Amino acid sequence: MKPGSVPTRRRFLSIAAAVTGLGLLRQSAAGQQVEVHTWRGTALGASASIKLAHPDPDFARALIGRARAEIERLEQIFSLYRSDSAVSRLNSRGVLHAPPLDLVRLLADARRYSALTEGAFDVTVQPLWRLYAEHFGGQKATANGPGPEALATVLARVDYRAVSVDPARIAFEKPHMAITLNGIAQGYITDRVADLFRRNGLGDILIDLGELRALGRHPEDRPWTVGLEDPRRRSRVFETLELDNTALATSAGRGTGFDASGAHHHLFEPRSGRSSNRYLSVSVKAPTATEADALSTGLFHLDQDRFTDLLKRRPGVAAIAMLANGGVRHWPA
Repeated sequence: MKPGSVPTRRRFLSIAAAVTGLGLLRQSAAGQQVEVHTWRGTALGASASIKLAHPDPDFARALIGRARAEIERLEQIFSLYRSDSAVSRLNSRGVLHAPPLDLVRLLADARRYSALTEGAFDVTVQPLWRLYAEHFGGQKATANGPGPEALATVLARVDYRAVSVDPARIAFEKPHMAITLNGIAQGYITDRVADLFRRNGLGDILIDLGELRALGRHPEDRPWTVGLEDPRRRSRVFETLELDNTALATSAGRGTGFDASGAHHHLFEPRSGRSSNRYLSVSVKAPTATEADALSTGLFHLDQDRFTDLLKRRPGVAAIAMLANGGVRHWPA
């Protein structure tokens, strides 16, 4: 990964037995023929898709068009790829006056999940990504990663509590801070798209914008079915899950490494500044995609005891982790 490029959190999710294209599936309660309409594109740099079951093709396509417009609107706020996005302007200036309401709301959500995970989830880790990208992009890169002095300098800028947020102004309280919302924004956008569909009376939908959110059921009158890919062998699904009005997110370090070994990747433990490697992947199933997204990131940095303690406080949330040795553990057990 070269300096100046933007980190993405690779997802290890594959949709099993999902319908592609446009096809007749069944009849609605009113006797209408129901088709599944599929849109494929990108959101925040990741592959994205929406599968929508509805008997009226024109109505379905119109709603997908509105969903795409909502994705575009929110990307203009959260994206690190766009120099004129609200987040990019905040990072370059250290302050943002009259911020978009969605950014205020998302940073409030992020702070709540940071507190819940005791700082394991922290949107201010972006300076660490820059440090690692510059280190491994240089000619004198060492296998151990950035040295302790450089790491200490950057870690002084990592602290979610040093971001002041209110509807009139967002500001960093320390110099050279920066945020990345790649560990929560996909989930937030997914939930806003789900809200759009629900307001318009649509109920059988699978939204995949880097995170998954299922509304209703598969048009074949069963839960939507997804597979978790083995991060060691992307062609292998190691677990199959059913989603019925719930969301799923996965975090994994492999696939976004800075070095050939994959030991140094974008999932940084905010206290040490080093990449976490106790798990190969962490998947979280939660009522909303925002929660699933944030917790899959934060839990990735916690040992199994703290992992268990946190989930005991989150009813309705479940997790699956592939351990570093390839074993798989489920919460609740």
